[in-house]
Amino acid sequence: MHLRDSLTKGNLWIYILKELQIHPCTPADLKRIVERRHGFSPAVITFYTVIYKLQREGLVRRSSSTFRSTYEVTAKGTKELAQALDFIKQLELGLET
Repeated sequence: MHLRDSLTKGNLWIYILKELQIHPCTPADLKRIVERRHGFSPAVITFYTVIYKLQREGLVRRSSSTFRSTYEVTAKGTKELAQALDFIKQLELGLET
């Protein structure tokens, strides 16, 4: 379904930030968590591209430069996630009326 793809794969960054808010983890572990908890499997390249973009934007940070280092959400990422979730709530309210 087009809507499901748009709300999941098209907004993968929201799922990544939300899960990293719960606990830092490696991209591979994070991908498995997103698949298990949210029921969709983004392409590996897409997943890593989104994580690297979030890092460049200062929304997540890498714990070290080692190969299997973890990522965690930053204060800026927490704020961005809160704004996104608020927007989604407002959108839902607007569609219900």
